[in-house]
Formats: sequence, structure tokens, C-alpha cells
Amino acid sequence: MDLAVFIKETLRTLLLPPGSLLLVMAVCLALPARWARHARLGLISAVAGLYALSTPLVAHNLFRLIEPPALIKNLAGMDQAQAIVILGGGKRFAAPDVVEGETINNVTLARVRYGARIAKVSGLPVLVSGGAPLGGASEAHYMRQALHEYGVDVRWVEGGSVDTAENAALSAQLLGPQIRQIILVTSADHMPRAARSFRQQGFEVFTAPTDYPNREPFNLTALLPKANALLISSTSCREVLGQLWYALRGQ
Repeated sequence: MDLAVFIKETLRTLLLPPGSLLLVMAVCLALPARWARHARLGLISAVAGLYALSTPLVAHNLFRLIEPPALIKNLAGMDQAQAIVILGGGKRFAAPDVVEGETINNVTLARVRYGARIAKVSGLPVLVSGGAPLGGASEAHYMRQALHEYGVDVRWVEGGSVDTAENAALSAQLLGPQIRQIILVTSADHMPRAARSFRQQGFEVFTAPTDYPNREPFNLTALLPKANALLISSTSCREVLGQLWYALRGQ
């Protein structure tokens, strides 16, 4: 891992829950005695925030802020598209169940599976995009392997990107000026930012979001803290911050 990636991951941890809330708690505990009242208010606020973000009720409402519609249910746009682009979402390291010792994680697997389904129905060529910011082989390398297991060949392998903006920029270089209409496959939470980045590279994007969070009918258990709900809240906050950051940078 290079220094830039380390700094980026550290900042992300400190800005997003639960890291941001734990940081607030640590600061409050370190305040001198004369600021005890402020420290107590800060601790109460951080605990309340951690509880709220850990409930399915809050988590799923946060997700609705970034959730795109499933526009590809009827594979609309397939007749205009020229290629399918599937984005990586991370790897699983120290995997004892594979010879290589690492493979794609569940997020990437969900994207690959959906991309394979679209590829089989449409017959369009496939590009996989995902680098190796934390070391090892690229996500794209293992995505191609997984797609082969689904019976889908990959025409382009983009394995040098470390973020969404680079996914788009490097994919544009591989596809060239002749291919400008794509079906973009990524997770539902990631789609708004990803589609924005690819459109800024000149693509016409037909979105194919997948891996939506499971929503159970509302009941009182939606007020109980759950680890998965906190993950959904953190993901939603990450994407909101990511969209703001990309907008500020013009990406």
C-alpha cells in the first residue's frame, strides 16, 4: 500500500461512522475537567448518533438518498449499448479456499454475477475494471476469472485504477472513441457516483445497479441496533461525501 492510499483510507475512516463517532468520543474523554459539561454533551450526542445509525429504520432511509432506480429490469437501452462495463468493489485477502490466496469479495461477486447475466442476454462485449490499491493482483484479474466460470468471456481488462474516477478514465482509454454507449454495472449505492464519472468521460451510460440492501417490512425490530444497519449507514454517508468530493473536483 502506498502512502497516498493509506492517507485516503485513514481520512475515510475518520470521516465516516463509526470511526467519526469514536473520534468524537475520544476527544470528549480527553477534554479537561473545566469542559466537563461540553464533554458530556458530546459523548451523549456521539452515543445517540451511533445508536441511530445502527438501526435499520435510519439506515434504510439514509440509503434512499443515494439509491438509484433499477432501470435495467427490462434491460432497457441494451439495443443502443455497445459494451458492458463491470466495476470492481474490493477483494478478499488471505482466502484459504482459493489457491491464489485472494479473490473478489462479495460486493464484487454480486456485480460480476449481474454483469454475466446481462452479457448472456445481450451478447455485448465485457470490460472489467478494478485495480489493486491494497496490493496483490488486480480486482479485474479475478473478475475475469469469475466471469469465465459463468461462461462469459472478457474482452478488456482494466487493472490499474484505484478509485471510481480512474475506473472511468482508464476504461475510456481502453474502449477508445468508437465505443461511447455502455451498460454500467456496479452496486446500487455506488451507481450515482460511478455514472457521473463515466458520463464525464463522454459515455452515454445505461445504468444497471445491483446488490441492493435487503429491506424487511417495518416492525419494532427496525429500532434495534444491528451491525448490518451500521454498515448501510456508513456506506450511504461514504457515497454522499464521495459525490460531494467528486463534484468539487469536477469529476
